[in-house]
Amino acid sequence: MTKLDLEGLNTNQREAVEWDKGPLLVLAGPGSGKTRVLTMRVAKLILDSPDQRFRVLGLTFTTKAADEMRSRVDDLVFHGRERALLATFHSFCADVLRQHGSHVGIDSDFQILNQDGDRESVLSDAIKVLQKKNVEVEEEDIRVLPFIDKFLENCVGKADVRTLVKDKDLGQKLEKLYVEYRRQLQVSNRLDCPSLLYCTYELLTKVPAVGQQLRLVYEHVCVDEFQDTNLAQYRLLEAIVGKNAKTLFVVADDDQMIYQWNGASPERLKELRNDFNMHVIQLPANYRCPPAVISIANALIRHNVERAEDKEPLYAVKKGNAANAVRVNGFDSLKGEVAWIAKDILKRPHVDRGKCVVLARTKKILEQALGACEAAGLKASMAVRKHEFESVPLRWLHAMLRLANARGDREQLRRVCKSFYELEGINIEVQDVVAHASVLGGDLLRAWVNRALERTELEPETKRCLRDGRDLIVERMEFSAFVRRAFKWCDTVGQREAGDNESALGDYESEKMIWNDLERQVNERFGSDQVTLQILLQEFDLSPKSPPISPDAIRCLTIHSAKGMEFEHVYLIGMVEDLLPSFQSIKKGPKSREMEEERRNCFVAITRSQSTLTMTHANEYFGWQKQPSRFLREMGLLN
Repeated sequence: MTKLDLEGLNTNQREAVEWDKGPLLVLAGPGSGKTRVLTMRVAKLILDSPDQRFRVLGLTFTTKAADEMRSRVDDLVFHGRERALLATFHSFCADVLRQHGSHVGIDSDFQILNQDGDRESVLSDAIKVLQKKNVEVEEEDIRVLPFIDKFLENCVGKADVRTLVKDKDLGQKLEKLYVEYRRQLQVSNRLDCPSLLYCTYELLTKVPAVGQQLRLVYEHVCVDEFQDTNLAQYRLLEAIVGKNAKTLFVVADDDQMIYQWNGASPERLKELRNDFNMHVIQLPANYRCPPAVISIANALIRHNVERAEDKEPLYAVKKGNAANAVRVNGFDSLKGEVAWIAKDILKRPHVDRGKCVVLARTKKILEQALGACEAAGLKASMAVRKHEFESVPLRWLHAMLRLANARGDREQLRRVCKSFYELEGINIEVQDVVAHASVLGGDLLRAWVNRALERTELEPETKRCLRDGRDLIVERMEFSAFVRRAFKWCDTVGQREAGDNESALGDYESEKMIWNDLERQVNERFGSDQVTLQILLQEFDLSPKSPPISPDAIRCLTIHSAKGMEFEHVYLIGMVEDLLPSFQSIKKGPKSREMEEERRNCFVAITRSQSTLTMTHANEYFGWQKQPSRFLREMGLLN
């Protein structure tokens, strides 16, 4: 049996990995090696039980983090993922609902809505249904979607809505909209991300046998970044582990809780400790930042009162205080601020420029920094989060697979027709396909392919692709082979010399790489022979389609998108009142929860630094006069 090498761990890290005395909370500061501890914990559980059949469940928040954990466990344990499921909360819920969702009225081939526009369309349908029943609602009530999100995120039952709203009439309206919105999702076999969590919670609480089965399979449960959980995720965790959670292992840091707007709460960590009577091990050793950065980080975060009373201050493992490890510069205007940033990065060796990041509280400030870097001749990029493929070939392919999975889905048919027209200039009418499908048992995919192949103006390669596609995806559902065949056709579209296809292709090449990477992740997690079309589509729906940033480019990131990352050289710009901290937090007051979250945002930003930290502020932003951020004074950097 392979033995796990624990020699490189410090005392606290090793104690956490080897813990076997009940539920454990690991309070892990930034740069403390928490991912290493968590993955070594998973590996040890597997290695210590070679003859047992239980699996380890590891839950995290992003597909990137889950993929990294799987990779690390594989490096530590041969065939490790056969004994461990490492996934996001939402992906785990999708897995559970595929197997057991019929108990709560959900078929296994459900579609996940990840676009606000699609969700608003569902709410619009709900409003029309209620109007036909003479309920006093109007199309403008589509604006209540955030209220529905809050109800789902807080596990609010259908009968409890009106009790939570002071205005009686508004409460009655919200209740009817909430109930009908959820009904519309159910009848169309669709889920959005909030209802994905809540429906799984409902399943585990209404059908206890499912929870009991999960506990038999997943004897050990590990959770990463617990401080970011909303109430639905916490209630879900409770339902998974049950009352006697002796093997619950949770990693968290209350100083890095920056998703309060999304349902995270300082009280949740206290609730966890009390509910499960958890032992606590702290990881205050920071292996990332220079001592000077750790010093100001401690000075800053101790102003927050809503943090663990026994929280130990960070200490730097790195030795020495390099000159200029922390710099603060002020400017007359934002224009001068970002111009200086670009000039300062330009002074660095070319090889170091890709190790720089520009952080800000808002995208509006980052756009100015990006422009200044590009004007200076620097290669820079701003992260863009995309939930759907945007190039026409990938939109067509994605819609074809969705239509193959749900043969009667008219919305996917509409998307297939639209994207095919953009690629080939051939208009296949939706209503004509629907009429043809009526004699084919309602099979819209088969009807569309038949109608497309009747068109005499098809390019020869396009006709061959559709004929192959009819055999692969319409008849035999060999979706992986169809994807490869479709890519071959899309590649030829891009090579054509005539027509407008170049504009239609858009980011096809980069999105093709994203598609292949996502498909690889799904195959590695489930096993390529176990991946069904519905699994592939649901995992795609839960994964961002953001284009990769070139490794030699200067990154321009919001603080939220930089969480979990680290960079040699960090430039934190816009360090002024009304920006960091935000105007809204200042309105709430200096001791408000909102102000404490802004302080945590600043804490997260400065602890991304591996070598240097530069913070800048200006007197004027977009025509408004500003004062330096109070956080600079709290860190002892300004009088």
